[in-house]
Amino acid sequence: MSRTTRTAADTMGADRAEIEIRGLHKSFGDNHVLRGIDLDVARGEVVCVIGPSGSGKSTLLRCVNLLEEPSGGRVFVGGTELTDPDVDIDAARRRIGMVFQQFNLFPHVSVTANLTLPQRRVLGRDKAEAAAVARENLERVGLAAKADAYPAQLSGGQQQRVAIARALSMGPEVMLFDEPTSALDPELVGEVLSVMRVLAGEGMTMMVVTHEMSFAREVADRVVFMDGGVIVEQGPAEQVVTRPTQERTRDFLNRVLDPAAAPAPGPEDGEGPDATQ
Repeated sequence: MSRTTRTAADTMGADRAEIEIRGLHKSFGDNHVLRGIDLDVARGEVVCVIGPSGSGKSTLLRCVNLLEEPSGGRVFVGGTELTDPDVDIDAARRRIGMVFQQFNLFPHVSVTANLTLPQRRVLGRDKAEAAAVARENLERVGLAAKADAYPAQLSGGQQQRVAIARALSMGPEVMLFDEPTSALDPELVGEVLSVMRVLAGEGMTMMVVTHEMSFAREVADRVVFMDGGVIVEQGPAEQVVTRPTQERTRDFLNRVLDPAAAPAPGPEDGEGPDATQ
């Protein structure tokens, strides 16, 4: 039996789950970053993943679309097992859009070209169709007037919104966001979060790694707190952010929400250049 043919136990909740993670491990040499993660994300659900630097949250996100190959465990997206060695990973990834901390735009071509080139090369759309899809998604992120601009002519917030539009132009069923506002000046954060709120309202399935606690509380259906490569606590957003049950979650939120009152971070916090998000 192919590994993509799931048993009855595997398919419990499959009618609702768009992302299924089972027993996920990831090591970098001796550094065991993910330690047996089990997580489901329902279709249309917004899940925010929070936690200190080094907790494994960005590695978890990158394992969902196999930008990082898991050391063990299984990942399903839309019922297809991405960790099956026989899976067509390129086809499976077309269902998943990802937005990174950095914008990763092509600097030498226009905004429209940044959206149309991936469509034409990966999806085989013709020039006219790709341009129409690009226009539609630039309108979705409020940047239709910037279609002919070049990335260097845009603010950081505008560039990140172009990156979101580019991901949406590929027609994903799932969107992954890895700290999408961390590289932005504070005054530009709101315009990116506003676009993400719209996507959530439209029913897009989203996993978001973020330090924006207000966004997590207001937009997420569920918040997952990670530390040390495991899920420490998860639940409805309002509950986890305002009334966490675990002491480690409370300690983290106190540091994030009132940094002036928190002690300076030390090595035990996973800070530093070698920390894995």
